[in-house]
Amino acid sequence: MSALAKNYNRRKISFSYGKGSFLFSTNGKKYLDFVQGIAVNSLGHANPYLIKAINKQSKKLWHVSNAFIIPEGEKLAMRLAKKTFADFVIFQNSGAEATEAAIKIARKYFYSIGQPKKNRILCVKNSFHGRTLATIYASGSKKMTEGFGPKVDGFDHFEFGDHKSLKKSITNRTAAIMVETIMGEGGIKVIPDWCLKGLRKICNKKKILLILDEVQCGIGRSGNFFAFESSKIEPDIVPIAKGIGGGFPLGAVLMNKRVAVGMTAGTHGSTFGGNPLAMSVGNAVLDQIFKKGFLANVKKVSKHFHSELNKLKKEFPKVIKGVRGVGLLIGLQLYNDQTKFIQKLMDNKLLTIRASENVIRILPPLNVKIKEVDLSIKIIKKVCLSQK
Repeated sequence: MSALAKNYNRRKISFSYGKGSFLFSTNGKKYLDFVQGIAVNSLGHANPYLIKAINKQSKKLWHVSNAFIIPEGEKLAMRLAKKTFADFVIFQNSGAEATEAAIKIARKYFYSIGQPKKNRILCVKNSFHGRTLATIYASGSKKMTEGFGPKVDGFDHFEFGDHKSLKKSITNRTAAIMVETIMGEGGIKVIPDWCLKGLRKICNKKKILLILDEVQCGIGRSGNFFAFESSKIEPDIVPIAKGIGGGFPLGAVLMNKRVAVGMTAGTHGSTFGGNPLAMSVGNAVLDQIFKKGFLANVKKVSKHFHSELNKLKKEFPKVIKGVRGVGLLIGLQLYNDQTKFIQKLMDNKLLTIRASENVIRILPPLNVKIKEVDLSIKIIKKVCLSQK
């Protein structure tokens, strides 16, 4: 009997160690891990460079309060600001916390400029922004909110791709539009560049803020550092997490100078957010991702991966409905139930995870090798053959 609560439907498998793209189960079997903690292990398992960084920092200092200056955090914040649209960063421990902070920043901005009634956030219906009370109501999914009333107010919703509904939903109380640049849990649905440009124009016209949630799709997963970069726009606020820590708990919210005006001393805080150990790991992750050619290789490998998956789609048109995603945030939409397909992939030593709309999420590490991609293609093809 387990003393753990039953809030997870865990697969009947556990692992003793990992290396790169692979996990090794407690019974000695080797699995190609294309879950990677759900896009968290950006540099794979037991990455030597990250291990070195953790070991070095762990011998010096793990944690001090944010009541003091933390040099490792100052360094990481400056690197993020120089690389991106942002002027300021607040560090957190997770994506949900980063999204919560983004909501607070948007509301506090309008309060600070004398418009306290502009406090509602407009989101895509059935999106995913975390599992805190505020973020589940931001997502607007009945599955996520049922049983957790009373409702946390302040969120309005529109259907994905319904631009008329979006425009009608904006009122004089709307403070911001918050969307995932690529919807992860929602089925690997990509917001096109032209649409992101349109969102920016709408926000400019209505004098509201644009929040782009890049918790899952950011930090190189799209082939760009941020997925929105291909659209050539700049958001006002961006929450990040997952890949920035390479497996170590780390989140952040990035913001421009304009919206940061409301975040004065005491308006937000975190006991563990920005601790020296997490900051050292974050800096080590950026060392690797910012290396010359790293993101170009992500694009190269992902182009090959998408090409091979689309070949399988043509070969098995009654099994695979579509190939979704950008970079190494990939969705394989099936006609039949994805649960059995995912189990058969696991039986053949490939680990994947589900998303909405009968989509299988495929999330290799960003430094995955071509031969590992090809191995996954062979396994997927084998399972497709069994579905005929």
